[in-house]
Amino acid sequence: MNFEYSDLCKDYLGKVRAFMDAHIYPNEKTYHDQLKGFGANRWQVLPIIEELKQKAKDAGLWNLFLPDSTEGAGLSNQDYAPLAEEMGRVVWASEVFNCSAPDTGNMEVLTRYGTPEHQEKWLKPLLAGEIRSAFLMTEPAVASSDATNIECSIQRDGEEYVINGRKWWSSGAGDPRCKIFILMGKTNPDADTHSQQSMILVPADTEGVTIERHLPVFGYDDAPHGHMEVSLKNVRVPASNILLGEGRGFEIAQGRLGPGRIHHCMRTIGTAERALELMVKRAMSREAFGKPVIKHSVWETRIAKARIEIEMTRLLTLKAAWMMDTVGNKHARGEIAMIKVAAPRMALEVIDNAIQVHGGGGVSDDFPLAAAYAGIRTLRLADGPDEVHERTISRLEAKRWLNAAE
Repeated sequence: MNFEYSDLCKDYLGKVRAFMDAHIYPNEKTYHDQLKGFGANRWQVLPIIEELKQKAKDAGLWNLFLPDSTEGAGLSNQDYAPLAEEMGRVVWASEVFNCSAPDTGNMEVLTRYGTPEHQEKWLKPLLAGEIRSAFLMTEPAVASSDATNIECSIQRDGEEYVINGRKWWSSGAGDPRCKIFILMGKTNPDADTHSQQSMILVPADTEGVTIERHLPVFGYDDAPHGHMEVSLKNVRVPASNILLGEGRGFEIAQGRLGPGRIHHCMRTIGTAERALELMVKRAMSREAFGKPVIKHSVWETRIAKARIEIEMTRLLTLKAAWMMDTVGNKHARGEIAMIKVAAPRMALEVIDNAIQVHGGGGVSDDFPLAAAYAGIRTLRLADGPDEVHERTISRLEAKRWLNAAE
């Protein structure tokens, strides 16, 4: 593997960094002030986001995650990784570039598996940043880490499908711009285990769809994006809304979750870098027991460890991205699983130490660290908990040695 960034990557990386310096960091306070200004009704579109989206689009920094040069930037996964890292330094920055979850994964699903009708109706406005979307998979009544447990029913009735079930942690469903759900449910409980599930498009305003409540993370509501519990009672959609056909849900899920998982990891490294930067600046600016905090050996150790672990995690992420580009997601599944476990754990330790050096300020809203910790902690659960990925890693390792023995 060549660790040198390509010329195309370097060009875009310079542009993204310049945009972050000019427009994102100076508007962090504006973002939070606008959100607070909404009062109790926080589920509204922030003007600063829409303003910056247009600036990013005008600058040609749009849909950077898409390898298709007609709609995206023509970047490989390896090229995109450093860009996503830069965006991850501010939790809401990726949306400005139309590169935020769950829209990225949903756009990839519609690009790969949608019909021309699906793409015209839903993909085009998503690519234009005119609407947003949600992915409805996790359910409160079952252990959703094993997706075969999912119970939401999708039943054919003539030229329609009827959907009944309850979903939660449906990220993005609280946004007033969210117009389409991609839902995973069960079409045939009697089929082979991995052929029971299907994915179907459900317009958010369909009769029978109810947003029951939002689910805060450590007290953060993440408005206007949010994480919602959604009930579906006798929801009817056209039969043509099924993706690829009945029983293809797991196939689509694997195509969707591979890139989505690594995008999360890329952004997580950016969050860790920002936390380390804040840690060092704080340690340099405070004195305790007669000398700057940064000269106390405990902080020298913590800062050094943070740098080492960030660098190791970045290299593993780049390797996973390179393998996705060269041998495909299936053959890179071990590396994807490894980075999905490693990145959040690394970032949580860095953020925790950054909080510690900030003292009481670290757990307040005066700094972005507490919110970052809450967000990154969810990644040990999102897109599969650590235990699922460790199971994959272990099985691949056992298979490798079994094959060697044979």
